[in-house]
Amino acid sequence: MTSTYHFSIFVSLLLLSCLPNLTSATPRKLFSLVQEQPLILKYHNGPLLKGNITLNLVWYGNFSPIQRSILVDFLQSLNSHTTTPHSVSSWWQTIQKYKGVSCTLAVGNQILDEDYSLGKSLRSSDIISLASRSNQRSEITVVFTSADVAVEGFFMSRCGTHGSTQSKWAYAWVGNSETQCPGQCAWPLHQPMYGPQTPPLVSPNGDVGIDGMVINLATVLAGTVTNPFDNGYFQGSASAPLEAVTACTGIFGTGAYPGYPGEVLADGTTGASYNAVGVDGRKYLLPAMWDPQTSTCKTLV
Repeated sequence: MTSTYHFSIFVSLLLLSCLPNLTSATPRKLFSLVQEQPLILKYHNGPLLKGNITLNLVWYGNFSPIQRSILVDFLQSLNSHTTTPHSVSSWWQTIQKYKGVSCTLAVGNQILDEDYSLGKSLRSSDIISLASRSNQRSEITVVFTSADVAVEGFFMSRCGTHGSTQSKWAYAWVGNSETQCPGQCAWPLHQPMYGPQTPPLVSPNGDVGIDGMVINLATVLAGTVTNPFDNGYFQGSASAPLEAVTACTGIFGTGAYPGYPGEVLADGTTGASYNAVGVDGRKYLLPAMWDPQTSTCKTLV
C-alpha cells in the first residue's frame, strides 16, 4: 500500500512538472484542465416514438402478484397527474424535452407465461418471439423474465435491452437479477460485484430484484422512446450506444461519483431509499436522465 501511495504522488508530481508554469498570472489554464465537458447525445434525425403508446407486458416465469403490482404501478406512474414532490411523472417529463418526443404511455394487454413455454434458458431470438405475441405499431411490448430464467448475455453485458424488428415495432426486455447478478443489475440496492464493498441502499419496496428491475425498466423505456430504431438520440456507436439513461449510469442523486449513487431520500419509518414517488404513494429509486436543454444528467433530488 505504501509503495502504491508514493507512486501515485510521484506520478502526480511528474505530470505537474510537465505542465506550463501555473502561477497566479495564469489561473484560467489550470481551470481549463479540470473543467468538465458537456455531455452531448447527438440526434441522428431518425423517427422517435410519440403520441399515445400502449405498453403490452409479457410475464415470463414466476412473478408474485405483489411483484407484478410494483412494476405495473411504476408504469402507471409515468403519466400520472400528481403534484407530489419528486414524482415519477416529473422524472418522465424530461423525455418531452427531446426533439420530436411527446408521448403518453398506458399499460395494455398482459400475458402470463408461468409454464416457461420456451424453457428456462432463453436466447435473444426467444425474447423477440415472446415480444411478438403482442406487438403492433404504436405499441411497445415489454418482456419480463423471472429470477430463475437465464437470458443470453444477462449481466455479462446487459441487465435489460430494447430493440426493434424489420416491421418497425419496438420491444424491450428486463430480467430479475436477484439470484444471478444483483451486484451488477440491482446496484445500489445490493453490494457491487467489484470495487469497494460499501453498504447497499435499502430497497424501497423490500424486494431487491424487483426494485432493480424498476431501475432497468426505466433505463430501457427511455432508450426505446428516444432511440427506437438506432437512429435517434445517442452518443458513440449505434451498435453500443449511450442513450438517455445509460449515458448517466450510476447517478441517482446529487453528488454522485463512481461507486457512490449520490444523496437520495430515506423513508422515516422503514429506512428505505428512494428518490421518486408514484401512484398510491409507492416509492422508487430512479436513475438520472440526460436533459437535452442543459446537456447534463438530471436527478430528482
